[in-house]
Amino acid sequence: VAAETGLATITEVMSADMVGPVAEHVDILQIGARSMQNFPLLIEAGRAKRPVFIKRGPSATIEEFLLAAEYVLNEGCADVILCERGVMPLDRTYTRNTLDLAAVPVLKAQCHLPVIVDPSHGVGVAKFVPAMAKAAMVAGADGLMIEVHPDPNEALSDGSQTLDPMQFSELMDDLRRLAPYAQRQF
Repeated sequence: VAAETGLATITEVMSADMVGPVAEHVDILQIGARSMQNFPLLIEAGRAKRPVFIKRGPSATIEEFLLAAEYVLNEGCADVILCERGVMPLDRTYTRNTLDLAAVPVLKAQCHLPVIVDPSHGVGVAKFVPAMAKAAMVAGADGLMIEVHPDPNEALSDGSQTLDPMQFSELMDDLRRLAPYAQRQF
């Protein structure tokens, strides 16, 4: 698929019977946070001959997250990407989720898989996304997943956690400046 557009595509697949049809049209299969423990889906995704991107469930332990990846790996898929996207908070007054940045170095110590951080879902509030993105880079994340929309107020979903293009550009500039101090390449 990337050969057609020059861009890799990723799409969430929500049921085992949809893995085949979705895999025909995308480069990476995404297992959403609420599907992380859907074992038939994980098994089928592992058989699809596509990289699999797994988002941590909102109440999943790190061990459960790693075991979900194991289901995919056991089916022959060597290209699994883990995504920390926040867990259930003790207090939902200020953020939608609690972004568990401690999970990043723990996951990297426990396995060989790349770890991506989604600060947009991780906190659910756009004004906190840049700080958490920078902290994720310092914590050792291999990449970031950040929601961007030309007009977040008009976004069909998740507008409250979405950066506009100017905010995203400023964040990218900040990350470039921060990278050498965090011993990271950008």
